[in-house]
Amino acid sequence: MNEYRSYDYLDGDLALPIDPLAPEFDRVAPYQGGFTADEVARAERLLAENVTISLHDHPVRFPHDMADTPAYNRTGRQHTAFEGLAASGLTVVFDNMMDGTATVTGNTPWQFDDVVTDLGMRQADLAHQRDVVVIRTVDDIHAAHAAGKVGLVFGLEAATPIGNDLDKLDVLYGLGIRQIGIAYSDSNGLGAGLTEPNDFGLTKFGRAAIRRMNQLGLAIDVSHSSDRTGIEAADASDKPIFMTHAGARAIWDIPRLKSDDALRAIAASGGVIGMSAAPHTTISYEHPKHSILSVMDHFMYCLELVGIDHVGFGPDTLYGDHVGLHTTFASLLSAAGATTASHERVEYVDGLENPTESFHNIAAWLVHNGFSDEDIVKVLGGNILRVLGEAWV
Repeated sequence: MNEYRSYDYLDGDLALPIDPLAPEFDRVAPYQGGFTADEVARAERLLAENVTISLHDHPVRFPHDMADTPAYNRTGRQHTAFEGLAASGLTVVFDNMMDGTATVTGNTPWQFDDVVTDLGMRQADLAHQRDVVVIRTVDDIHAAHAAGKVGLVFGLEAATPIGNDLDKLDVLYGLGIRQIGIAYSDSNGLGAGLTEPNDFGLTKFGRAAIRRMNQLGLAIDVSHSSDRTGIEAADASDKPIFMTHAGARAIWDIPRLKSDDALRAIAASGGVIGMSAAPHTTISYEHPKHSILSVMDHFMYCLELVGIDHVGFGPDTLYGDHVGLHTTFASLLSAAGATTASHERVEYVDGLENPTESFHNIAAWLVHNGFSDEDIVKVLGGNILRVLGEAWV
């Protein structure tokens, strides 16, 4: 067990204003999926023997009361869940840090200085322990797996902090960012966000930014971009791109989810679509009470639409009350949009509560539902690893 706790290196000198933080284990009841002992054993073997990658999660502890999160974020120090990560079965987590809640110095997110503070603080903390490592290359991933460590790939869900300065992409890359989105729900100088009433797609500056991202070796994400922006970004990129955490609008009709054309564009680029589990997004008509079963409906739909080589998982989970986070930051996290169908509100997404439990349950579900070892290895990380081999330098 990892005995280091975030910011222990300060030896108690830092008086953080938020206590307690959410637990890393047992915040909610364990998922009861009806998996047999043999299915669980096979799933755990596959997790242990192969590189497993979450395309999108927030592997940090939030305040027990999510209403305290703005004050917590003001400290500039999110606390990595070291024990939870050690028990996750994951090799790599694409960690998008504070993202749209990065309001360290003010009330407006996506400020460049806030992002740099977030990135620097997290890496200062990680430098004082040895069990969780920062990933910058594919070789780093294989080294982490061989050593039994968990790696974090730092990313941003939007390139909004660069403003109109392409060189800021180089700066972020130099500071460790290896994945970046085009736009968040709100539009920016690169392209339209998914809440934009007039979907104008990718801008001229956005095309120049994609060229620079390709040159740098930054993996590109279009999860929160509009459909047209995502399609045009996939066409403009010389490398495969990601939709790190999303789902299919055909399965649940809300703006946060993606059209078939947008999903196909990712696959046509050679990229991967990661299934999200952010509360009240990847619901399905078959399973309107959001759970792992709803998310797997999206997975199966996307698999049939684009093929096994272009799907994976980016659950978008965290340690704490994710529903409460959306409530606290409702004005900033315009993620779900209006729904066209009623659904039951949930306190958490059963089976995909946090990064510790998610991939154990995903792997067991895949085994239980008859997937081959080869296909399970692909969707748990192999597909993503292939794309990174092409997109990164």
